Amino acid sequence: MKMENLPVNSLSLDFLTEFLISLEKLENDRGCRGVILTSGAPKIFSAGLDIMEMYGKSAEHYAEFWKAVQEMWLRLYQSNMVTIAAINGSSPAGGCLMAMCCDYRIMAENPKYSIGLNETQLGIVAPFWFKDTMVNTIGNRATERSLELGLLYSPPEAHKIGLVDQLVPEEKIQSMAAAVMSQWLAIPDHARQITKSMMRKPTVDRLLTHRESDIQNFVSFITKDSIQKSLQMYMEMLKQRKG
Repeated sequence: MKMENLPVNSLSLDFLTEFLISLEKLENDRGCRGVILTSGAPKIFSAGLDIMEMYGKSAEHYAEFWKAVQEMWLRLYQSNMVTIAAINGSSPAGGCLMAMCCDYRIMAENPKYSIGLNETQLGIVAPFWFKDTMVNTIGNRATERSLELGLLYSPPEAHKIGLVDQLVPEEKIQSMAAAVMSQWLAIPDHARQITKSMMRKPTVDRLLTHRESDIQNFVSFITKDSIQKSLQMYMEMLKQRKG
């Protein structure tokens, strides 16, 4: 499954909707037991949530957008398929979340690439379920430091803390993902699926229980003048970089 929302695979409402439809089709295809998630954009896996979806819109739009982000996480994190992230570019914020949802993460060994939840650098707080996903991946202390400082890790640093499982030269990422997939598919599906569900259910249940309040929290946070100003400043900075 190759993400192609150029230039940076930002998670817009349209992209998330298409992603969910594609994932559901694969889930319903009995012949499909696994999916390799990768990027068709050069140098980037996914830049994360689309800032344009969070700036200058209505409260109703923000609620719809956030529900789609939740849905993406719920579907990918609970998927019955074997999910492997072939991270062939940088993967900040929501891109890192997508990768962490997968069963196994392979990252291209390129010093220009980075991965992490860097929300605090933008003046935004990562929601509790982003935090829970990271704690489940790299442990409590490493998550606390990562989230408070909004750290983006180089591939060797990400591998060292367990944020990614394996580093490979960029040209070998797809062949390695296929080799790892065959290893995972050698396990009987029902045993693997039940084990995955057992490991992840408490984290999933926590969001399902607080889903509406999480949407409301997001809407009230993102509509604050100070946050809208932060986002505006960030977008202006990005424009200057491009210019």
